[in-house]
Amino acid sequence: MGPILLALGLAVLAWVLVVGDLVRRHRPVWHWYAVGYPVTACRVLATWRKVAMLNDLAVSRRPPRGLLGDLVVKGDLLRPVAPRFSFPRATRMGLTVTVRLHAGQTPATYMKAADALVHAWKVHAVRVTSPERGFVLLTATDSDPLERPGLATAPAELLSALIGVLESGGAWVMNLRLVPHWLIAGATRSGKSTLLARLITQLSGQPVALVGIDCKGGMELGLFAERLSALATCRREAVAVLSALVVDMQDRMSACRSAGVRSIWELPDKLRPVPVVVIVDEIAELYLSDGTREGKAEAEQCSTLLLRLAQLGAALGLHLVVAGQRVGSDLGPGVTALRAQLAGRICHRVNDPGTAEMALGDLNKDAVAVAQSITAEERGVAVCTGPDSGWSRARSHLTPTEEAVSTARKHAAMTPELPVISRAFAVLEGDDK
Repeated sequence: MGPILLALGLAVLAWVLVVGDLVRRHRPVWHWYAVGYPVTACRVLATWRKVAMLNDLAVSRRPPRGLLGDLVVKGDLLRPVAPRFSFPRATRMGLTVTVRLHAGQTPATYMKAADALVHAWKVHAVRVTSPERGFVLLTATDSDPLERPGLATAPAELLSALIGVLESGGAWVMNLRLVPHWLIAGATRSGKSTLLARLITQLSGQPVALVGIDCKGGMELGLFAERLSALATCRREAVAVLSALVVDMQDRMSACRSAGVRSIWELPDKLRPVPVVVIVDEIAELYLSDGTREGKAEAEQCSTLLLRLAQLGAALGLHLVVAGQRVGSDLGPGVTALRAQLAGRICHRVNDPGTAEMALGDLNKDAVAVAQSITAEERGVAVCTGPDSGWSRARSHLTPTEEAVSTARKHAAMTPELPVISRAFAVLEGDDK
């Protein structure tokens, strides 16, 4: 009877292990709540005091008696007191712990101890933030959700695109209604083109006009020409497109002023103009000049027109998504002013610290350091701004070129016509003749 029970027990154990492994791979959130969180929470509670003592997070209190100045002559032992912390709260793929700082402590001390917490709690990463004075929030993630960015989901909304997954396991969404203009920086083959393809794929099925500016001859955005209301493939065409959009912007201002509203979203549906998303691939091509008078004039025009769209376009349904390997003052004085208007920031792998500093330096110094740590193997991984003015690591969903082109072609019939741009191109062609 004994061997039979032993064999039965081993069979049950093997079945539990197999089922648990299947759940962990195919339903990681379920596995985390059922198994991972309870184990990790117990580990946090068991190791907190020791980790705090070894990483200078604990503070020694003076004994109540027996002190001569700072010299202990007789009395109780000096006992380090670990900071008070909340019970670990479960998140989708991790947990959070709120810690009350001792007097004189700063969040920087906890940032230095983040690696020690990772090893003590046996988690993938621990991020330290300070939601309010006197407290730090420790956010631990059980595994790297960026390995499977296609698992995130988000409700469909106008001018909202599901790009990929955040490090927290949540959906990475570019909501142009919430953040109207975006800057995407990154080195060659870092994931910018993949992100733009994903963005166009997500917006193609929406009643939105997409305008492309690709001064590399249209090699990138030309693939989606059937869904684009206009495509500029050189700087001369870009000047014509941007000038037409500024004229259209003035018409939208007049419509809002006549209706007594401050935004096109307050207009009746029948009077509301179609939203326009301008996607600029490689911004440097618009700003760099060959030294000729004509080249300098075109670069200055592009700078002025882009800045006007960025400053005034948000309430008028005109949105900018600007991508480039480097977006700094070395391209011209107008770039810094434009960058200040692009509140949404995405930084992929960069070749030099200055690029990360230009993209994220005014957001958070820690974000700059994280962006510089992205390796060449982590294609598509980026540091992005969040809706709460914070930042997060994220990874865009891998959208094959064939899928993106097919989606653009599928929704080609939804492409709105922008008469003001059509007239501008007609004038341009007439000048060429």
